Amino acid sequence: MGAADIFNTVTKQETFKKSIKYWNSGKTKEWLDLGIDLLIGKREGYYFWDMDGKRLMDVHINGGTYSLGHRNPEIIDALTDAVKYVDIGNHHFPSPLKAELAETVVKASPEGMRHVIYGSSGGEVIDLAIKCARSATDRLKIVCVNNCYHGHTGLAVAAGEPRYCDIFHAERPGEFLKVPFNDTEAMERVFEENDDIAAVLLETIPATYGFVMPETGYLKRVKELCEKRGALYIADEVQTGLLRSGKMWCIETYDVIPDIIVTSKGFSGGIYPISAVILNEKASYWMTKDGSAHMATFGGSELGCACALKVFEILNRSETQENVRFVSDYLRKGLERIKADNPDTFKGIRQNGLIMGLEFAGDNGAVAVMQHLYKNGVWAIYSQLDPSVLQFKPGVLVTKEYCDELLEKLSVGIGEAKDDILRGI
Repeated sequence: MGAADIFNTVTKQETFKKSIKYWNSGKTKEWLDLGIDLLIGKREGYYFWDMDGKRLMDVHINGGTYSLGHRNPEIIDALTDAVKYVDIGNHHFPSPLKAELAETVVKASPEGMRHVIYGSSGGEVIDLAIKCARSATDRLKIVCVNNCYHGHTGLAVAAGEPRYCDIFHAERPGEFLKVPFNDTEAMERVFEENDDIAAVLLETIPATYGFVMPETGYLKRVKELCEKRGALYIADEVQTGLLRSGKMWCIETYDVIPDIIVTSKGFSGGIYPISAVILNEKASYWMTKDGSAHMATFGGSELGCACALKVFEILNRSETQENVRFVSDYLRKGLERIKADNPDTFKGIRQNGLIMGLEFAGDNGAVAVMQHLYKNGVWAIYSQLDPSVLQFKPGVLVTKEYCDELLEKLSVGIGEAKDDILRGI
């Protein structure tokens, strides 16, 4: 049976039963217990349809994966065209598509970036970024922040919040040093106490922690400390990059030039898995010693490169960049009106461009909001490491008409969540 046959013949109840029995029972039950009986069927643009036909507006976009919309036709055309000529390619050798994409990415990145190495997922390239920093500095220790999230592979999960690490006994005491985000003194102190730090690894805006915004001067001070102490600065831009801030890389909005940038999720528009690390000369020095020291069979697949090239073509258009500015401002004004109508429960708006976290009262206020928005046809998810904050991630190509529909549904859903939020306080 093909994909269409499966979607057209199975029922939601059958799929839930099979998922509990054969797939991930814990995750399946967790969502069902929250009243989210979602099985995504048809998807198009910034909408998707549950298998029972219910339409939802997607402002989670899978962490930024669908920033250009579900099944973007230009990207599908790029993949369709490429598959007539290439497959994933061979990871041992260069290819025109890999080389063209690497040049495109470097030219779209801050001054000093020189090389691009590919992976197939965000966690994989976080691992690679850490390996590059350790090779460049001959040091082991990585500084990261409390309540951070960098993926689920070996080094990436060790860098993140214990929730994702401890259950697999992946902790690495002494290698990963944790400090609070936005605490300049704690960052200075960890450098004073350790003279063997290889790198600082930071999400430019910590997404799973609820898009906490960097305080003025914080990221610049971190970069200064790295330069002074011979450590590298790794910017995790998996959820914040690719024009979501109005700049290609969110770190640019804070006037910081990192040594390494990590990108994934929306890198190929959600059509084919591909990710990358972008490296300056120092971070990529290992390649001059042994270019085969790191390999990934599916990293830099030629089909993925074709999709990513189309993504960058779309992002580099002036009309796309102008739309990000318009939508960021238009939605902020609408959200402020909704906030004014719900002063007891809607407490704040965290924003850098289209990177937004909506703050609600109580420890779990965003969970209640998520549930009521779901009933009203909007899919947004609470922040797992701060359930009082709703992750709000509109796509870069949404229209004014979409924004108007979204704001209307948000107003209803947030209003309906009031009693549940107040009961939970």
